[in-house]
Amino acid sequence: MKVLIESIVSRLVDYPDEINVEEKEESTKIVYHLTVHHDDVGKVIGKNGRIAKAIRTVVYAAKPEVNKRIYLDIM
Repeated sequence: MKVLIESIVSRLVDYPDEINVEEKEESTKIVYHLTVHHDDVGKVIGKNGRIAKAIRTVVYAAKPEVNKRIYLDIM
């Protein structure tokens, strides 16, 4: 899942080397924390959050068949 997030976001940003995705697994959920260069935050979030919502939709649809919820935090 980390590779999927990195591959989507790397095409949107000017500083692809500064993409960082951290995975935190808990008993009922998996949380991915996405961090990008401060100049690229607006490109990843998009106008009214549309790009962030689209990224989350793809990530949630690609979730493995585990009994845990997937969350994506964009910072």
